[in-house]
Amino acid sequence: MPSTSPVSTAVSPPLPSRVRALGVAAMVTTVVLWASAFVGIRAIGPHFSPGSLTLGRLAVAAVILSLLVLPQLLKSRLLPKGREWWPILAYGAMWFGGYNVALNAAEHVLDAGTSALLINVNPILVAVMAGIFLKEGFPRWLIVGSLVAFAGVALIAFSSGQPSRAGESPTADVAGVLLCLLAAVLAAVSVIIQKPVLRKFPAAQATWFGILVGALCCLPFTGQLVAEVQAAPVGATLGLVYLGVFPTAIAFTTWAYALSLIDAGKLAATTYLVPGTTILISWLLLGEIPTALGLVGGVVCLVGVGLTRRRSRPTPRKDAPGNPAGATARHIAVPAAGEAAVGPGAKRSPSR
Repeated sequence: MPSTSPVSTAVSPPLPSRVRALGVAAMVTTVVLWASAFVGIRAIGPHFSPGSLTLGRLAVAAVILSLLVLPQLLKSRLLPKGREWWPILAYGAMWFGGYNVALNAAEHVLDAGTSALLINVNPILVAVMAGIFLKEGFPRWLIVGSLVAFAGVALIAFSSGQPSRAGESPTADVAGVLLCLLAAVLAAVSVIIQKPVLRKFPAAQATWFGILVGALCCLPFTGQLVAEVQAAPVGATLGLVYLGVFPTAIAFTTWAYALSLIDAGKLAATTYLVPGTTILISWLLLGEIPTALGLVGGVVCLVGVGLTRRRSRPTPRKDAPGNPAGATARHIAVPAAGEAAVGPGAKRSPSR
């Protein structure tokens, strides 16, 4: 059935201002808490192995979110059925399980800033897959902004990979780099899988389901977790609790809420802000001073993210029935020889 709208546009309709503000607040919360996670993992990594750290973090998050989700489920009785479990099982295992184990292992050999930078090939992967599988298209400003932001990430990565003092080796390690890239791929695929789930289930429930699946996948690390918690100092255990409550329970829920409102490609582009935020937190808490080139890269990232938020102008359809006369030069009727022009103020053409 042909559209009766005079203008065709690939841009999603604008959200109400209140909803848009909530989406922005959710994304800012996500960026800050995810950035703090890179620093937290690096800080407590010496006391926990990658698998046990993942299990402990997910266990804490599952308990915290259950306080919010279980009362909702008792009222709504809205549970996944049949095939609805398949995408939840997929992103639960890949994102909450595999991603976290890979990232934790990577941060045993890479610093927090470099890990955050390498993970941020994720937004480009999400943008490409969202355009293909979610039919979000490839808006011009999303592509331009993503490339600019990625250039900023590259600048920060280059500066972070240099020795901080004469005689020191670079911080980058091949195994750590590969683990970060694996984590980025797992996260990108998970975002695409999670997006349709959020059309039926609220953000907190979709997150809780995924966390439970990830925790079940990590149950083989239970013995390690118990032994390491007993041996770890109190500060490290509190750090584990922090990772479970804030970057996991809260940040993944605010991410899911924002994802339910915003196109996946555009939302993922905002995570280019995570590396710069991570470096700032590392600077304040761990005394790691960013290089001048790293600061320039952070500014470039901000510019790129700003560009991704721009809206492309809708273009009139050539064949739209409601397209006003004269909207484009191609739609102006040209009178044939000997015919009169029709319209207000039109002058009659003399016959030849």
